[in-house]
Amino acid sequence: MVHGIVAGMSYPFRGLGLLRRSPRLWTFLILPIFVNIIVGALIYVGLLLPAWSGLDGAALWLDQWASGWVAQLPAWMGFLESLILGIAWGVKILLTLALFLLTGFLLLQFGTLIGAPWYGQLSEAVERSRLGYATVIDVGIVRDLGRAILFELKKLLLWGAIALLLFLLGFIPGVGPLLISLGWFTLTALITGLDFLDGPSERRRFRFRRKLALLFQAFPASASFSMACCVLITIPFLNLLTIPLCVVAGTLFWCDRLAPRLEPAPPNPEPLPLNE
Repeated sequence: MVHGIVAGMSYPFRGLGLLRRSPRLWTFLILPIFVNIIVGALIYVGLLLPAWSGLDGAALWLDQWASGWVAQLPAWMGFLESLILGIAWGVKILLTLALFLLTGFLLLQFGTLIGAPWYGQLSEAVERSRLGYATVIDVGIVRDLGRAILFELKKLLLWGAIALLLFLLGFIPGVGPLLISLGWFTLTALITGLDFLDGPSERRRFRFRRKLALLFQAFPASASFSMACCVLITIPFLNLLTIPLCVVAGTLFWCDRLAPRLEPAPPNPEPLPLNE
């Protein structure tokens, strides 16, 4: 189990190593990164910066309120100001992390949706280099678009069902906030894992339930992989680059840990050279 956890977390680094050794893959990165920059700029300007300013304003107001409130108390209770401010800074840190997680998640959803054609080509090239072949079931552009929309809708339904459960767990006295925090991170990691493992599964036209089942079948490696990618997409500005990296890592993960269980290799696979 420990080996699986460590192995799952290592795939972003394996993806980085493959990119360093494979100049041909770089051609598939230019447009997705450009798309991420545009989408990221809109998200950062429209959400991250205003929310960050709001957090600073709330912290300043709480500092002034605590100072005024403690000033009315006996001198020996002055320690309460430091206690209140300490709690406030702790809450601010948690909210900041949650904000970074949200902006990274939105960047992932919109960036991969808009950049899907290039990410698909990138994933296919990685699969061909790893397995010596790439399975692609052509269903036509109309059905392909319909499947993409349906995939997003089913992810949204899954998110909504689990989010409702987390909301109800929040009413448990004492541990409710902790359960919500852990639950939101786990839920985000689950959707992130589905996104980054979707390339090879979608080329084989798997149903949503099967894609979800494959994620759980590869546990615990899939969990550590998803959480590692979730952390990488949370880092502002760096996530403009780590999203394509995680697409490569997800395809490598799929080829190493899922493909051997699902399909036999063709008699004479022809690996695609990527180091030219």
